[in-house]
Amino acid sequence: MFNFCSLYSGSTGNCLFIESNETKILIDAGVSQIKISNALASFNVSLEDIDAILVTHEHSDHIMNVGSLSKKFNIPVYCNYETLCAMPNQKNKINESNQHIFKNNSSFKIKDLEIRPFSIHHDASNPCGFNIYHDDKKISIATDIGHVDNSLISNLNDSSFILLEANYDPDILKYSRYPFQLKQRILSPNGHLSNESAGKTLCELFTKNAFKTAMLGHLSKENNFPELALKTVYDELGTKNISKKDISITVASRDNPSKLIKI
Repeated sequence: MFNFCSLYSGSTGNCLFIESNETKILIDAGVSQIKISNALASFNVSLEDIDAILVTHEHSDHIMNVGSLSKKFNIPVYCNYETLCAMPNQKNKINESNQHIFKNNSSFKIKDLEIRPFSIHHDASNPCGFNIYHDDKKISIATDIGHVDNSLISNLNDSSFILLEANYDPDILKYSRYPFQLKQRILSPNGHLSNESAGKTLCELFTKNAFKTAMLGHLSKENNFPELALKTVYDELGTKNISKKDISITVASRDNPSKLIKI
């Protein structure tokens, strides 16, 4: 068994769930305990069952409840040193015995899962995505990405399933009410990934290893729409004659859990 569910994904809060035969983990906890608990209950899992919380970076939409959940349910938290230091309010709630430090680009294990965090480009202390391995299959998580480079492509290659950021549409962002500085941050090489860039990335990955399923995540509430993100990505795939028959792409909701995806 190797399953994935996006509990919540978007600019308003993020929390992902992965399970195997022996292990249940969360990636980030940027929404309320009640929301996470209700989402997990939809497939008969409780917070008491969670073996670990993995943290991508210290921005509030990813860590809002990491410390509280760890403290209340005695859940180990895994992050790199720079991220731990950058979230002091959360760190102070986590028992020292539950603070587990990893190094980006070095693998570690949690029961029957192998985890490999990899560095990404974002305006945080030491942000990362994750490759998660089980039974010769690989789930890759890559959101909050300012730009795509060869290193990222290499880390996403040979994935069985990818959650990839499609944060914004440039035209919507251009005319949005966001202040100029925030727009520049989003567009910067350490900001977020556009729908078009997500499509081009999936094109390159598909031509290399032809995976069958992907999910678009971390959509902006103000600068994107699920239907637009999906259309833009499929339009990009179409330029390489890759169709919906070749690859199934869904969009992670900011408000509701996805279906439990069996990898």
